[in-house]
Amino acid sequence: MPFETLTDYFHRTRFGELISTMGLEDVLEIILVAMIFYKAYRMLEGTRAITLVKGIFILSVFYTICRVLDLSLLSWMFERIVAWSFVTIPILFQPELRRALERIGEGELFFHAHGTLNEEEAKIVTEELIDALMKLSETKTGALIVVEQKMQLNDIGSTGVQIDAKITTEFLLNVFIVNTPLHDGAAIIRGKRLLSAGCVLPLTYRRDLSKEFGTRHRAAIGLSEQCDALILVVSEETGIISVAQNGKLRRNLNAEKLKKILLPAFVKTSAEGEFLKMIAKILGGKKR
Repeated sequence: MPFETLTDYFHRTRFGELISTMGLEDVLEIILVAMIFYKAYRMLEGTRAITLVKGIFILSVFYTICRVLDLSLLSWMFERIVAWSFVTIPILFQPELRRALERIGEGELFFHAHGTLNEEEAKIVTEELIDALMKLSETKTGALIVVEQKMQLNDIGSTGVQIDAKITTEFLLNVFIVNTPLHDGAAIIRGKRLLSAGCVLPLTYRRDLSKEFGTRHRAAIGLSEQCDALILVVSEETGIISVAQNGKLRRNLNAEKLKKILLPAFVKTSAEGEFLKMIAKILGGKKR
């Protein structure tokens, strides 16, 4: 039977039958499944676990091929690998799994509404913060600032000195004065308040980082691997400003780039707005 005839036959039978039996509930279910996979990917993106997911996908493809070709020995091997993975995965990827469960518990599976300030307040806080960062960069004063998002960091804040003060450029500069008790720790920002300073952050376990990254950069990446916060770093050696988020580090940021990153982090957004944006991305819509 010619290829064209086989293709027409397929469309007339199984594919056509599938389309004809699809109802509104089926379409809704497909959208929900796509959303779950999309959010799961975004949670794991930039972490070690994303490599694991890719590996599992490749193994699944090989396992399917082995079953279709009736390769019993290889099928048995893949089955044993899958069985052992249920034991080893929670042990090897405990930080990533914990982070994902915490974000789901915060209601981030479908909705991700962050920020606590209106646009005017957000602009003021952003300008004060950027002004402080640029001055710290000019004097090559090391600094580590955590901008809290949806996930609260009370446990991290408790490791430092409780402050709870309004954010101003001058106050931030005083926090990071060299050779003072708070200089080497991290400052935690929630909304327009500086909650605490001198806080201790978890270091990343990654071994592929450049040797030029010191403790501040490794601490920034380490915390970003465990929560959704933005972590700002000013290098003591070069004065370069960096931002860590979701396990990734963006470097050589100027005032304009910082504003594009920080302003959305402070502006309060609605869960409904984020939901509609996510639907648009899934359906391939473009932001207008």
